[in-house]
Amino acid sequence: MRLSLVFLSAFALGVGTPALADAHTEEAPAAERQKVLGFGGFFFRAEDPAALAEWYREHLGIDRVPTSYDVEPWVQEEGPTVFSPFPRATEAMGVEGKEFVLNFRVADLDAMAAQLRAAGIEVEVDPTTYPNGRFAGLEDPEGNPIQLWQPMDPAAQTSP
Repeated sequence: MRLSLVFLSAFALGVGTPALADAHTEEAPAAERQKVLGFGGFFFRAEDPAALAEWYREHLGIDRVPTSYDVEPWVQEEGPTVFSPFPRATEAMGVEGKEFVLNFRVADLDAMAAQLRAAGIEVEVDPTTYPNGRFAGLEDPEGNPIQLWQPMDPAAQTSP
C-alpha cells in the first residue's frame, strides 16, 4: 500500500482538474444559483458491508448508518473539503483499479497514525509538511485507499 506522493503534492499545491475554459452558458447570476452544501453521504460497494462499516466505526470513529430515524448519523466537523476528479489514467491515486480515495481530516495525524498502528493497521505518514498540512495513507480491509489530512493551523503558521 502506498498512496502516491503525486496525489498528495497535487492536492497540496491546489492542482486538481484544469479549469474549463470557454465553457460558458447563459446562467443565473452566481448569487441566485443554487449549490450543494456538502456531502450528505458516500456510498460504495463492499464485499462485506457490515464488517467494513464496523472497521470504519472502530478505527476511524465513523458511526454506522442508523437503523431508525430516531438515531442521528455520523456528523462531521465543518471544514474544508476538496472535490477533484482525476484523469482515468492517473497513477497518482496509488491503488490500481480503485476509483476513489477517501480523504479524512484529522486533528492530530501522529496520534491517529499511532492509534491505527497499535490496532495492526499499516499507515504511511508522508514526512513532508505541505503548505496546507500533513498527510498519511492507508487502506481499509478491502483495499480502498484512505488519506488522512491534518490541515495547517493558520494561527500556527509563521512567515519567514
